[in-house]
Amino acid sequence: MLNKRALRLGVLGTTAILVLSACSSGAATTAPSAAAPTTAPAPSTAASTGASAPASAGGDAKTATSAADVGGVDAICAAGKAEGQVNLIATPPDWANYGQMITDFTAKTGIKVQSDQPDVDSAAEIKAVQNLAGTGRQPDILDLTTAVTLANTDKFAPYKVAEWADIPDASKEPTGLWTNNYTGYEAISYDSSLGTITKLSDLTDPKYKGKVALNGDPLKSGSGFNGVVLAALANGGSADNIAPGVDFFKNLTQSGNLIPVDPDPGTIASGQTPIVIDWTYNEGAQTAKLAPKGIDWKVVVPSDAPPVAAYYNSAINKDGSHPAAARCWMEYIFSPAGQNTWLKGFAAPVTLPAMVKAGTADAAALAAMGSPAQAPVQLTADQTKAATDYLTKNWKFITIAPKPS
Repeated sequence: MLNKRALRLGVLGTTAILVLSACSSGAATTAPSAAAPTTAPAPSTAASTGASAPASAGGDAKTATSAADVGGVDAICAAGKAEGQVNLIATPPDWANYGQMITDFTAKTGIKVQSDQPDVDSAAEIKAVQNLAGTGRQPDILDLTTAVTLANTDKFAPYKVAEWADIPDASKEPTGLWTNNYTGYEAISYDSSLGTITKLSDLTDPKYKGKVALNGDPLKSGSGFNGVVLAALANGGSADNIAPGVDFFKNLTQSGNLIPVDPDPGTIASGQTPIVIDWTYNEGAQTAKLAPKGIDWKVVVPSDAPPVAAYYNSAINKDGSHPAAARCWMEYIFSPAGQNTWLKGFAAPVTLPAMVKAGTADAAALAAMGSPAQAPVQLTADQTKAATDYLTKNWKFITIAPKPS
């Protein structure tokens, strides 16, 4: 749409900060549906040949496992600028503030960002890596959920960013093949003209017939998957038993309350999907955009279930055409500037505990994001697999329609 359990919760001052388990996001996708790719410009000479631009220290960016291998962050970014661009995929501008991230990155580094297929899921990202290999248009950077990340580590290049020490050990692969990047909480967002909604059980009210939307097919979308987890927890289930969550949505479908529409800003603004189950970082960003249209958009973490969270993960395509630019992108998004950009998009960045301690977290953005008082639930890889297997067998009662390309 707008447009991923073991955990520790640290409390610094009055703010609860997530330090979640290793690569433990929810389902097999990021953004929930496919969109047509934009047309990429002709690749640079370095991209066409697959050769990386030279770095000032004489190192090869393609094999660099840290910026120090090529003379530091400035050197890797200078080499990235010489490559001309970095190719991204599955980074919608209104998803966790990626639009601002891209703008700020280019302004700081001079590296153009080619953002293709912004709304595809994680499985489609891997297909793009495979199908576009050697063309100069393959993704250089991937933004993935756990199931897809763990199944495809052979496609990633190990790289440790300068802020490596600020990333909890549980949130990164030891060699840098993947790193947790940002997370949010599953929430109910709604047009306040409908009344007050505070619990998932409120959605069963007949007055909400034809008004409830889930952000994506749970078998393809991380937000949809974790919406089912949230419903399970609200109805006597657990991270090991999502059956009550599936039953909740089955009953919601049979009553006519849940509709087979994958919501987006347009369906919200038109009133087609006035109630949406999605991540806080997607829906929080919609509040200000909808206000001028007369829509008072509320975002609530439901009170009848513990909060549900899940990290997404950043990884470098080892066969990307712009290896220096890809590493420069990684350096930027994990720097305080990049992490604060996600924070301003209502997402909790992975280095937030360290940033709060160092005083580098944006105070206003931190306050606006908020944090549930109760420790969130996040499925482990084994729990995610078991839940996915159950969904595959039992999610047969509704098809969430993909967005048109």
